[in-house]
Amino acid sequence: MKINNILIASPMYKELQLILETEDIYKEKSFRFRSMEVEKEDFLWADAFVAFSRPNNFSFDNLKWVHSLGAGVDKILRGSEWKRDIPLTRTICSFGQKISEYGLSYILRDLQHQDEFSNLARNKDWKPITPIPLSEKKVLIYGTGVIGQEVAATLTFFGTKVYGVSLSGKEKKPFIEVFASDSNYQEVLAEADVIINTMPLTEKTRDLFNESLFKLMQDVLFINVGRGESVNNDALIKAIDKGQVKRAVLDVFQEEPLPKDDPFWSHPQVVVTPHISAVTTPEEGVACFVDTLKKIEAGESLPNLVDLDKGF
Repeated sequence: MKINNILIASPMYKELQLILETEDIYKEKSFRFRSMEVEKEDFLWADAFVAFSRPNNFSFDNLKWVHSLGAGVDKILRGSEWKRDIPLTRTICSFGQKISEYGLSYILRDLQHQDEFSNLARNKDWKPITPIPLSEKKVLIYGTGVIGQEVAATLTFFGTKVYGVSLSGKEKKPFIEVFASDSNYQEVLAEADVIINTMPLTEKTRDLFNESLFKLMQDVLFINVGRGESVNNDALIKAIDKGQVKRAVLDVFQEEPLPKDDPFWSHPQVVVTPHISAVTTPEEGVACFVDTLKKIEAGESLPNLVDLDKGF
């Protein structure tokens, strides 16, 4: 496949352009850079479209290829039905490492009693509390793809017992065991100390974490770095108040930015971060885009090709 005209629409289009100007590919192709205000004529001109999300006036027109600057593609796929003959690829970079560090920081905060020691220090209260080793804990990770596997590998390094949940239930390393999301894994769910959601948003993962699932948990640390739409917010608040979830660390939300009046902001057992657990840097976005473009033109296999039936 030959790609000549490339349309890039992103709030960080200026940074992307500066980096692309240093690439050989910039001299070989024609580029147009836009924020999210894309004109009809732009789509008529372009062979390829590169963005985080689909503009309201998105049109396939003469497109041969679409590339997502993010790991998730739900914001690209939403809207009119996708043309099956147009490949959709996504960005794959250091998301797994970044999310591993994000999750590990909050798990250690809990196991090392950091909040308790901060409170004791303010009162000059010398009260030893023994930290809990990671090797004594059981973690259940929803999503066993590239990101979930790397998070699992990081935790396994410390001796943590890590289990996985996926739509298929296909066994993957380094998980001790992987369960299909529609199977019976209540025993592991009830014994989990930490639950981490890394799943992409699909119709099967939407509202996955609902009241019926939360009621099977016991005093768990819940971390969501997947998608906000996978969580029923009211059910999560109830689960926290009932002690099924002892603390929720949330980096993704149904509405972003999170509204000022959202109860998550003020709940003492909820940590809110503004979708920063795995930020795509302009350098990473360009590197993955250029690599994918070269593979497409050479007719090579694409490890980041989206399965349109699965939605990831």
